Amino acid sequence: MDLTTTYLGLKLKNPLIPSSSPLSRNMSSLKQMEDSGAAAIVLYSLFEEQISLESHTLNHYLTQGVESFPEALTYFPEATEYDTGPVEYLEQISKAKTALDIPIIASLNGVSTGGWVKYARNIQEAGADALELNIYYLPTDPNLSGAEVEQIYLDVLKDVKQAVDMPVAMKLSPYFSALANMARQLDAGGADGLVLFNRFYQPDLDIENLEVVPHLLLSTSSELRLPLRWIAILYGRIEADLALTTGIHTAEDVLKGLMAGACVTMVASELLRNGVVRLQEILVDLERWLVEYEYESVNQLQGSLSQINCAEPAAFERANYMRVLSSFAPDYLWRTGSLGVVPGGG
Repeated sequence: MDLTTTYLGLKLKNPLIPSSSPLSRNMSSLKQMEDSGAAAIVLYSLFEEQISLESHTLNHYLTQGVESFPEALTYFPEATEYDTGPVEYLEQISKAKTALDIPIIASLNGVSTGGWVKYARNIQEAGADALELNIYYLPTDPNLSGAEVEQIYLDVLKDVKQAVDMPVAMKLSPYFSALANMARQLDAGGADGLVLFNRFYQPDLDIENLEVVPHLLLSTSSELRLPLRWIAILYGRIEADLALTTGIHTAEDVLKGLMAGACVTMVASELLRNGVVRLQEILVDLERWLVEYEYESVNQLQGSLSQINCAEPAAFERANYMRVLSSFAPDYLWRTGSLGVVPGGG
């Protein structure tokens, strides 16, 4: 069975990649992931705040108005609270490249061009095979237009692509007003891949202490549907490779991602919850399914259920929404017989 695939110009032994997470902070965990079958690994993110707190654009957006609310910046970690800095991050790349035989994809997380360009070069020199730009930006300024927000992404991509020769992927959120158009602009701007989607962690409220508190919830397979839909829509319409992240927990999830059109599927929550050994288990189940349904390779099924190849393209658009709403009935109506039909009763 041929499980190989290509992502960002890298020939990979299978389509399963551990995404950026704390698991990649130590070498023993990295080695365990490789031994369990990881085709490549996305390292934990180097945050822009770690690179430079003096970045002009970031400083503008973070400090605007804080003279009136000085507590606003206390929510951000002090520089000394970050686990590692830029120097340690570069060392981790070098160590990983020495110890592992699979590709290493670095991750930069931020919003401005600032120090990204310099460290993108440093990351390339440290030996990374590719770079994932994770732009975590929440546009809260009501005077900032959608076009201006999009330009931030495009400017970051342009500056980084001019600085490095290695492949660059953009990790996106699903919150653009015209996501397909944004994907096309990034594709035209030189993005080698798009990673869908960035999973933003929403804050919670402590109603007794009157505080905003960070809250991390691991994903479930049900969250697969949003990236699945957009990958299916974008497949065949842009040149950039597509990676599906968020909601990958089983071989079935991997198969859905591939059929939608993803080159690779990325997993983190499943490994954090149940251990790195899950990589091997998922790959065994994946190969078993492919053999059972007489597929000879992963490439054979890639994009087979994308919008351009689907028998019902409208299923990815408004028609699906209408069908779900018109066919749904609450469980209690079935139980009480109010619908006049007993499920399974013919």
